[in-house]
Amino acid sequence: MKPPSLTAIAALLLLDTIVTNAAKPIEIGTRRELFTDTTLIERIDGQLDLRLHHPTPREVVMIHDEPWEGNNTTYHCVFKDGDRYRMFYVGLHSTLTQKGQLNIGPSSFCYAESDDGIHWRKPNLGLYEFQGSKANNIIMDPATAARHNVRIGAPAVFRDDNPQATSDARYKTFMTSRSPLGMVPMKSPDGIHWSPISNKPVITDGAFDSMNLGFWDSERREYRAFWRYFTGGTTNTEEWKPAGVRAIRTATSKDLLHWKAQADLSYQSSLEMELYENGIHPYHRAPHLLIGMPVRYIDRAGAPSTTSPDGSDRAGPDRVRNWPASLRALPDFEQRQARSALSERYGTALTEGLFMSSRDGVHFHRWDEGFLRPGPERPGTWNYGQQFVGWHSVETASTLKGAPNELSLYATEGVWLQKKGKSLRRYTLRLDGFVSAHAGAREGALLTKPIVFSGRRLSLNFSTSAAGSVRVAIEHPDGTPVTGFSLADCPTYFGDTLDRTIVWNGQQQPGRMAGTPVRLRFVLQDADLYSFRFSD
Repeated sequence: MKPPSLTAIAALLLLDTIVTNAAKPIEIGTRRELFTDTTLIERIDGQLDLRLHHPTPREVVMIHDEPWEGNNTTYHCVFKDGDRYRMFYVGLHSTLTQKGQLNIGPSSFCYAESDDGIHWRKPNLGLYEFQGSKANNIIMDPATAARHNVRIGAPAVFRDDNPQATSDARYKTFMTSRSPLGMVPMKSPDGIHWSPISNKPVITDGAFDSMNLGFWDSERREYRAFWRYFTGGTTNTEEWKPAGVRAIRTATSKDLLHWKAQADLSYQSSLEMELYENGIHPYHRAPHLLIGMPVRYIDRAGAPSTTSPDGSDRAGPDRVRNWPASLRALPDFEQRQARSALSERYGTALTEGLFMSSRDGVHFHRWDEGFLRPGPERPGTWNYGQQFVGWHSVETASTLKGAPNELSLYATEGVWLQKKGKSLRRYTLRLDGFVSAHAGAREGALLTKPIVFSGRRLSLNFSTSAAGSVRVAIEHPDGTPVTGFSLADCPTYFGDTLDRTIVWNGQQQPGRMAGTPVRLRFVLQDADLYSFRFSD
């Protein structure tokens, strides 16, 4: 008997894949689906790829120049609350002692607000005294935190939309306990006045030295927390000792007090990298997707050639002279050198924002190329501490008159260990515009796995050139076109829109296929497709 050919074997494998996938269609209902991962993608053909997009730098929206904010202000979180945009952040002041040691002064927990997400004000709250005056926007000082047995740390404030949340706990955050080390949940009726929910930490396994965040996940009906740890472990005492690689851990809870399902985040990428903040939150236009904007930490120093007499990691003049030429050419060299005299990595490490997404909060599709790069070399950039992306992206009006809303992100820039405070710069991105299915001048196609949808119409968020195009076909799971919904039945769509309804043969919409497994075939030319959604 003649053995089957390779072509026949490949055909059988493809048929087996089609049958298997057809038996397990993905229920998407009326959800908006983005291309931030490959969950829905069966195959890509031709000149098409998934492309990560980069936010556009806009204006500086805040300069931290108040004395209580210090020169190392960071850990911003921003969200829209009704008609207001609200911002919470931590003021820190860092100095070098005469012996070359780092001194971090007491921190202050501060508040700002805005009507449009662009123009911000620091309200005079009159709650806490600083240098003899209560004319400031401080919502907690170190003395108050100490009375609660917590450090202000890096609070990530969220509005709790859990239907069971009480009015006195409408806003929540975590602060770091003094001893034992861990995360203590805090509550507030208004985001301004805070008190602890528990008299002891509720999560204790971690480093907790950056933004420890949690939120109510309305899609999964549970709280989820994310925090930083080191892969080599930490000591659960008042002082932690890092070992291994900076990474991220998560857990879930029904009441914010009792946590389970603790897990280390995993990625489809095999690249190892160190991550600071995680910035994970539900994307407001597709809340089943959790998106994250972690901070990548990378040390660009060359191999050590000298060590300090005391055996520390401080960089002396000889060591600095052996830095790579590109590192020496970066902005603020004198400041970089001064920081490296304390610890070399303070002068040689760089930070930038990454992008990742997840459908379960544990397994993430991480894009390994930089999402929010340090940008053009200028004072206050290309340093350890730049591009710490504030928690949450928010929807704001476009700067172009008549254009649709866009996403605003906020990230730090500026050099610590100087008198002037850091700045917060706004960046913008198209709604759903993190990743697109992209085709250039030559045509490319994307075929989805079998899906089951609800609703009567299909709308796309896409952008083409003047000569570009987008077409869509609806197919049965076996790959045959649904009658009346083939590529030949779909007109050529072009333009730049967040919501274009697709119509076949001038009148047909796909409502009659709702509830049955189908595939979508997108064919693009000189175009970007950001998201699609079935709806009523």
